Amino acid sequence: MNSGSSLPPPPPWEDLVTAALLGTDRRTPPGSAPGHGAPSALLDAAAAETVRRRAGLRPGPAAPRPRPAPEDRRPPLPPAAARRLALLLADRPGTAQGSRRGTAPDLVELLPQWLSAVNERGFAAPPESLPALLDAARARTDLRPAALRFAGPRALWLARLNPDWRFALRAGPGGGTVLPGPQETGRIEQLWQEGLFAERVSLLSALRARDPDAARELLEATWPTERAEDRLMFLDSLRAGLGPRDEPFLEQALADRSRNVRATAAELLSALPQSALAARMAVRAGACVAVDHTRDTPTLLVEAPHECDAAMERDGVSPNPPSGRGERSWWLGQLVEAAPLAGWPARLGGRTPEQIVAMPVADDWLGELHAAWCRAAVRQRDADWSRALLGPPSAPGAGGPGAVSLAERAKLLGTLTAPERAEWVAGFIAAHGLSEAFQLLGVCSVPWAAPLGRAVVDALNIARDAGSYPWSFSGVMGLAERCLDPSEAVRLDALLAVPDEPEDASPGAGGYWAEAFQRLCRTLRLRAAMTAELEAPT
Repeated sequence: MNSGSSLPPPPPWEDLVTAALLGTDRRTPPGSAPGHGAPSALLDAAAAETVRRRAGLRPGPAAPRPRPAPEDRRPPLPPAAARRLALLLADRPGTAQGSRRGTAPDLVELLPQWLSAVNERGFAAPPESLPALLDAARARTDLRPAALRFAGPRALWLARLNPDWRFALRAGPGGGTVLPGPQETGRIEQLWQEGLFAERVSLLSALRARDPDAARELLEATWPTERAEDRLMFLDSLRAGLGPRDEPFLEQALADRSRNVRATAAELLSALPQSALAARMAVRAGACVAVDHTRDTPTLLVEAPHECDAAMERDGVSPNPPSGRGERSWWLGQLVEAAPLAGWPARLGGRTPEQIVAMPVADDWLGELHAAWCRAAVRQRDADWSRALLGPPSAPGAGGPGAVSLAERAKLLGTLTAPERAEWVAGFIAAHGLSEAFQLLGVCSVPWAAPLGRAVVDALNIARDAGSYPWSFSGVMGLAERCLDPSEAVRLDALLAVPDEPEDASPGAGGYWAEAFQRLCRTLRLRAAMTAELEAPT
């Protein structure tokens, strides 16, 4: 072989790709003759070029090994519960056509409840489940707090390695950080100064729970340098343990450069009945509402503010109403909801909350006034005013429209004890049925108390026997699957058969009702099994 000769240069990869796409009949591969041998020549050239391209790659510098994942000291899940978690994470929404869901339990809807139960017991997530758990939290924002709490400190470790899980780095409380103990002041200071946002929020919330003053002082030290969106989240954490000692700091926050921070500070101050802001709001609101004794029946007169001055704005009153809302009614509502409810009886003739709510209101101001009192009762967690505004569940106005909407009633119920909420909603269902009860059921503690569970099952049974359109109750049935006490499954056995359909019933309604009750019964028994799995020895 002549040492001076040289091999022809290899064909460019792009030319080979073009010949493959167009076909060898239209484009002859580089370095080969046209004809029947062209396809083989193309494949040979492509194979040779592939080897050449791979052999020509130079290895890059080795990346440093990641630091080991932090230790999770919580006890491991019982084996049966770990297997259940794998099934819950692997399940996907059903693909059944139409509205019929069959009789199988919906595992996707049971995952939030399972996470809540496992977090109450303080178990650690199995390491092999963490990727699927983070993927589930990425897809469903409602799962994130509970999923990240369960995932523990390794969730943040993994989130730093995978961009798809970066949401965990800025998640709210529950990010899984191993927080310093009460005596570890050095670690507390270091984590507050250097930690990720999720770690700092978790630290502030945990410290607030055990030492509210120390948490507030930690926040005050860095407050001027925090970003506006972070200041808002940190300020919101002061709701837990809110007390008179927080007032000076919150008063300073009324001058914050962020409108949202100022509004939150004003809301927190109005939840302190003895604060200076609450007193200022009481004076303003009291000047707007008075009793007219000249009528046959004492009547409330309302004179809404004529302007929103600078002092009102500083105290959190927003001057610009939303579209379709009058300025004066907008300002009135904000003043009344921020005024201490405890001051109204003295201002209105010594009447009780029930007597005040029952008074007529002149000039169509009743809806606006009662709505503002509802917001005040929720903000100040005043059970007496909540009961007065709710009224008896059997009252005709309780089912709507009435002066207080169902959404407002749901919020008012949240200020009462769990047994009282359940009793009121059970009475509402007995008097008005299930069609308007969905929002109210959502605020009741899970599992539902026995009287409420019986009321829901009885109402569903009545609707079934009446041949009602079954799909209109699918939302309540879904809630029942998640919220009924599993012990109610025994009572449901009598409802599993297909009922006789009345002549005016919706076509196929009987079969749907039977499927729905079978699914409900199976779901309740599955929930009981899931609880037993968590109670098993590890």
